[in-house]
Amino acid sequence: MLLNLLSRRRFLNFAAVGALTSCISCQRFADPRSRVTSRPARFFFTSQGRTAVMNVDGSGLRYLEFDVPNQATWQPGPSFSDGRRVIFLSMEPRRDGPGRPFEEYYTQTPTHLWIYDLDRDSLSEIAMRERLAVFYTPALLVSDERILVQVVRNKVGQIFSMNLDGTDAREFTRAGEGLPYGLSRSPDGRRVAFHLASPRGYEIWTCDADGANRVRVAGHSDHLYFGTSWSPDGQWILYQDCLFKSDPAHDWSDLCIGRPDGSEHRTLTSGQVQWFGATYGPPQNRGGGSNMPAWTRAGHVLFSRKLAGSTVPWEFQPQRPDTDHFNRDFKPGLARGGTEICRLDPQNGSVTRLTQSEPPVWDFRASESPDGKHIVFCRAETGGVPAIWVMDSDGTHPRLLTRGFEDKGADHPRWIA
Repeated sequence: MLLNLLSRRRFLNFAAVGALTSCISCQRFADPRSRVTSRPARFFFTSQGRTAVMNVDGSGLRYLEFDVPNQATWQPGPSFSDGRRVIFLSMEPRRDGPGRPFEEYYTQTPTHLWIYDLDRDSLSEIAMRERLAVFYTPALLVSDERILVQVVRNKVGQIFSMNLDGTDAREFTRAGEGLPYGLSRSPDGRRVAFHLASPRGYEIWTCDADGANRVRVAGHSDHLYFGTSWSPDGQWILYQDCLFKSDPAHDWSDLCIGRPDGSEHRTLTSGQVQWFGATYGPPQNRGGGSNMPAWTRAGHVLFSRKLAGSTVPWEFQPQRPDTDHFNRDFKPGLARGGTEICRLDPQNGSVTRLTQSEPPVWDFRASESPDGKHIVFCRAETGGVPAIWVMDSDGTHPRLLTRGFEDKGADHPRWIA
């Protein structure tokens, strides 16, 4: 069971590089020379395989188009704090497919890394020099000069630290020891947190920015610890705990925090109340991806709380081979309830409900804007595709921003610094 668990969750991370699931995409570093503070808050989202950008008031919507030959898909990754430059990942047409299994051929697909300037609409390729393999994916910007990159060689993944141009690559992890995901950088830039997928399970670790001095924060063979995010003061790591043996679909989780030095681990919720493996939509337009909690600037946590008795419309099928990495049957008639965006105070455990709907809907992927004034989130009816909503940071004035390209759904909102 554990090997299947690791394989399935690894795929979700591969497919979600950049903006899609993880706090990988939330990391940014300071460039005070070009920082702009007068611009309205804006964010990325995805729709029908396209990446779009929009201002928090709903203006400025545009779907990004890149005129580069032989690039089949584009995904935004880590962003610079100047609010305009973003690392993008592009992939050539995939090498896997009928007769070519994912595990063997997917990472033979050549990828490319780029810096895109949203204001100048300029694109420049990076990580081209001293290339180690055809498959690179961005993991984390650790400074204004270096980036952590996932490199896959002979079906074995490894993280390297390298200059933005690809030179001076140094091992951040060792080949074969397990592959870190969900990387996040401490506020002072000195430490990195991540979850490590290994034969023991999913564990939370921290280390120096160069990979040295590792400390295990949380780990247990019965628990899937997933995703990392540093508190604004750098004193805590936020992550999720999924009881995967009783929940092989990874639908639900609890929220945890741990000290970066491994001295303390706390479970903040009980009853597996966070909607973790978000799945939505009808069969012809289905979607999903790991739903992550997020810190606010005040040190509270935004999460997607399950209503009592809730059941998702996509039922996991453990007896069936997981050939498409969406091993579920659509059963909207069995679905019940929904989720609400809540704010949790880790110090006293108090929870404040920020959204509520009648009949219930599924609210998820909430995050606070860089100025702390707004919260963007997704909302989907049972069996329906999500739309992007925004509300004030106290939960007031919720309003619909977009239903996506041709009203076919919008997901994975992510603020640009």
